This record gives sequence, C-alpha cells and structure tokens, in this order.
Amino acid sequence: MTDEIIIPAIEPGGKLYPVEKLHAHREGLLHLAISVFVFSGDRLLIQRRADGKYHSGGLWANTCCTHPDWGEELEVAAHRRLKDELGLTVPSLEERSVIEYRAQVSDTLWEHERVHVFRYSAGDEEPVAHPAPEEVSAVRWIAESDLCSEMAETPERFAPWFRIYVSRWDELNLVGDGPAR
Repeated sequence: MTDEIIIPAIEPGGKLYPVEKLHAHREGLLHLAISVFVFSGDRLLIQRRADGKYHSGGLWANTCCTHPDWGEELEVAAHRRLKDELGLTVPSLEERSVIEYRAQVSDTLWEHERVHVFRYSAGDEEPVAHPAPEEVSAVRWIAESDLCSEMAETPERFAPWFRIYVSRWDELNLVGDGPAR
C-alpha cells in the first residue's frame, strides 16, 4: 500500500497522465487543479492555510483549492475538498473558467497548474465553516475592496496563487461577483 497521491498531469499535447503529487510540484509539471470561491453577496470566504501545510502554511488563500485524484471528476473533487477542509456542503458549484499559472511556493516546490475555477453564491447568508485544523487555521469573510487593499499593502500574507488570481480576476470570470482589479 502506498501513501502517494496520484494526480493528473498534462502532456504538451493535452493528454492526461498520472503523476505523484509531490513529484509534479518538485519538477514544476503542468497538472490539473481546482479552485473554489464561495461568496455571500460581495464577500468572499477566504482561508488561512494551517501552519503545518507542506507549502504556503500560514498564508491566506481563496475558499479552497485541490487537485483531482487520478480519475476523479473535477466537480466531485471540488465538493470533496470543500467538505474536507471547511466542513462545507453546498448544493451546486458553477464552473466559471480555466486558467493556467506557474508560481514558486517554496524553495523547492512549484505550482504549474491548469485550474478549473468553481463558484458558489450563498446569496446574503454566510455559510458557517468548520475548518479541519490540520488544513485551515482560520477563515473569514472579506469584502472585495478590503481584499484588494490588504493584498496591495501586505502581499506576503497571501498565497502566491491567490495573488495571481486577484491580479487576473477578469480571467476567472467572476467579474461583478468579487474583487475588482
């Protein structure tokens, strides 16, 4: 039995192949990923990653992110991670866009991802998260203007991919539903 997590990497021609997650991050291989954004009105639920995470611990990020397991459907993975990290179950997620980025997340690890971006709107109610402490150290709801101001003033408090997302907000196809650039 192995503890390795196998995720889908992407060949230059677009074909998927299985790869061990840490290997993909050490080598900077292009791989599939998922990012979820949960909104209540114009407020976004963000999380502070647990300090013990293997990279980017203690940094603020979007609601949640993950990699689909090899053979797992993207939306299934998104729902799984919302439940695992934040104890949230939502009735549906809407896939809004697909973007690619590359970012160094530690001295030896890279995220090189083709990200499927999912959105959920809770209307005016704020779902209550129940974070798993090994994954998430804090959560909060933040208004778009406050997020943009905080990120401009203290970018080092935010995960590299989240800074990229906010700088490329229009590409996420969440315009009007989240922070303006």
